[in-house]
Formats: sequence, structure tokens, C-alpha cells
Amino acid sequence: MAEQQVQPLHNEKHANIKVKNGINVEFLKSQHLIPVVAHEFARVATEFPMAFVKNTESGQFQAVALFGLEPGENLFVQDGEWTAGIAPLAASRYPFGLVKHPEQDQYGIVIDEASPLVGEEEGNALFADGKETEYLERRKEALVNYIEFSRVTEAFTQYLAEKELLVQQTLTVEIAGEKKDINGIYLVDERKLNELSDEAYLELRKRGYLAPIFSFLTSTHQVGRLARLKAKRQAS
Repeated sequence: MAEQQVQPLHNEKHANIKVKNGINVEFLKSQHLIPVVAHEFARVATEFPMAFVKNTESGQFQAVALFGLEPGENLFVQDGEWTAGIAPLAASRYPFGLVKHPEQDQYGIVIDEASPLVGEEEGNALFADGKETEYLERRKEALVNYIEFSRVTEAFTQYLAEKELLVQQTLTVEIAGEKKDINGIYLVDERKLNELSDEAYLELRKRGYLAPIFSFLTSTHQVGRLARLKAKRQAS
């Protein structure tokens, strides 16, 4: 895989650069999970199962969408094509990124110059007469929103953990007649959710947490889809 060449975006250096629409399939094909933000749970649940994973060092939880049943496996990349109907925001931000200024609370935009989506021939122009195009402004806004969404999701996830609403579970799927366990993931504990006091439940509603919780619970049914995709891949 080509090395990334991430550089700060500059109106002179990148005056003629264009960016094609699409996602970095080359990078994604070896990713079996990717972070997701609470704001997209409803959309993500229509395609992928979600889970929480725990950082063993910090003890923090992170919400992720699962693309495969084991590390290095992405069942939604077929013959170099992305086959799912959507891609989570963490994937669709590429080839752009935001880098925080070391001293100030400011972010600078960076671009991966080595990306197959970046070139001078085709795509969306980033600058016109030295000024940012509407396309670049939209992309920048999406990046800034993503930072905010991530903060909200972090607070949401921390709240679920504090209220002990996350439980470690093993998901068992059947692939071509064989049972397979997916370990090390955390799900929302539906039993504990149902046993919450009216007061605690109302607090979840007030914080706007009920919708993402229900989307998350719905998404776990998509695990069966991963099993079917894997069985199909093994058969071919």
C-alpha cells in the first residue's frame, strides 16, 4: 500500500489540485472496524453492526462499526470496490484531515497528496484564484463538525460506561454451518436499560441519548449480514 503524504493544505501549493468523490478502498480493505459518531448511528445501523471497544491502556470505550468478523477483514470491499450503500464519516472524510495546533485551540486542514482521489486532472477544484471553492468550504465544515460530533460521542459513551450500561459480550455467528465467536466487544445491556428507574431513563431522554441507544441496539442484527457475506466469500 502506498505511503500517505499528509501535507498542510495551501492555496498556492495546491492551487491546481482536484479531489475526486469516493473513499479510500485501498486503506479500508484491511480494516475490520472503524470509529463512528453518535450523530450517524441511525444511518450506520442500516448497513453495519456496531459495538463498543475498550482501549486497554486508557480504559476508554469507543463506538465502532464492524466491517468484518476478524482483524484485517473487510467484507464490504469486493474486487477493489466499496459495496456498502454508505460509508461512516471517519472513512468519508478522507483524503482530508484536521490537525490541532500545538499551542492554540485551532485546527489546520491537511491533505494526503498520495491519495488516489487527489490529482490535477479530474475531480472537484479546491481553489479558484487563490480562494477556497464552495466544495472545499463544505469539506472543511464537515471536518469541523466531525470533531464536535466526536466530543459529543465521547461524553455519550462515557455516560453509558459510568451508568454500567455497557456489557462485555461474545457474539456468535453461524458461517456455512460453523459457529464463530466474536470476542472483546461491548454492547448496550438491554436488561439494565429496561431496569433503569424512571428518573434515570428520563435523564437519558433529556440528554438526547435514547435515539442513538436504540439505533445501536438495532444495528446488532446486522451481524447476520456479516456472516452471510463471509460465507459467500468462503464459498467463492
